[in-house]
Amino acid sequence: MRGIAVAAFLAGVAGCGTGLLVSHPSPYPGEANPVAGSPIQHIVVIMQENRSFDNLFNGFPGADTVQTGMSAGNPVPLQPLSLGDGHDLPHSHINWWAEWNYGKMDGFAKAGSNPPLLPYSYVPKSDVQAYWDLAVQYTLGDRMFQANTGPSFVAHQYMIAGQSAKVVENPNTSIWGCDAEPGSRAALLGPNGTELPGVYPCFDYLTIADLLDARGVSWRYYAPGPTDSYFVLSAFQAIRHIRFGNDWPSKVISPQTQVLTDIANGELAPVTWIVPDFAHSDHPASGAEGPDWVASIVNAIGQSQFWSSTAIFISWDDWGGWYDHVPPPVVDNMGPGFRVPVLVVSPWARHGYISHRYHEVSGIIAFIEKNFGLSTLGARDKGADSFADCFDYSQSPPGFVAIQTRIDPQTLLREKPSGPPDDD
Repeated sequence: MRGIAVAAFLAGVAGCGTGLLVSHPSPYPGEANPVAGSPIQHIVVIMQENRSFDNLFNGFPGADTVQTGMSAGNPVPLQPLSLGDGHDLPHSHINWWAEWNYGKMDGFAKAGSNPPLLPYSYVPKSDVQAYWDLAVQYTLGDRMFQANTGPSFVAHQYMIAGQSAKVVENPNTSIWGCDAEPGSRAALLGPNGTELPGVYPCFDYLTIADLLDARGVSWRYYAPGPTDSYFVLSAFQAIRHIRFGNDWPSKVISPQTQVLTDIANGELAPVTWIVPDFAHSDHPASGAEGPDWVASIVNAIGQSQFWSSTAIFISWDDWGGWYDHVPPPVVDNMGPGFRVPVLVVSPWARHGYISHRYHEVSGIIAFIEKNFGLSTLGARDKGADSFADCFDYSQSPPGFVAIQTRIDPQTLLREKPSGPPDDD
């Protein structure tokens, strides 16, 4: 019955004529173009790992950051800590509740990090210069909140579906999604920061990919490939009808570095998600190559024929246990969680702009829906802010200026895979 309902819904979406399609050529012949008035034909979502706003953009001019945090009601100065530092902080749903402390934002020392005050750290600007350069040229959002109050598996479900079926934790086995071991379970939301017995981490709810398929808009998801203990780390691995359907072999691509080769060969889908491997993820202990990885993708697009019609969203899936001082608003019982950075990079983005408007990852889904004239999923995307303040389609966009990197793209392509970005 679920499959019939999905098919009926998608058939209804596919049959909806909007009368809003523009006629300029698409790089994917025969596919739908954006709605009238939008110059955006390509939307790219780059999702990095485990950084709060206070941690990654501390001191950025005009942005809301602090030099002193609060721990159990007492002030704690934030200390510099390199991007590649080897400490990984606890950041489960249970940890989030302790840190949030009912909006006091002073429980970060209670989450079990060692030393306890390690969460009160920030990354020096010199370690993330590429991100700061992007923020100076384009749009930086300092009111972007992760969708959920827990770790990566759930955050990535919100990235594609605006929901997680009330799952709040990563699966408890090494392989996630519909390829997980039979005994794999992911905990469900309980009352007041508790968790309920888990479910198998394989679902059949609708995703933005289903709406794109119904409208004939192509998409790609670039993700780390199989290693000794993991399968492809794609959010769609947890969506049964995609994992075992026709989309999987052609639209879920690994290794993730293939995106650089595809762009160079003149290939970029209308909607693209890109997830890094561990060494390029910004996840603690992963090294310091994340900014070079992201900047290399931006440079590849910026120096291609796609630049004039592209919007790139760069964000971080969860806070990673790092301190942030801004209490999140309450939208529903799943979140949102703490602040994470977001960069909106496009010739049509507002330049040198800091967005103080509330955003979360479901708003990227809403942007995709509105740009391509889709229906909504009826989840968190419905009514979500679609980043409208971050764009100005009336401007005369300047030419692309490459972002300086310390590592060239060919080096990134030659590096050995380092596994998925998050297993905690």
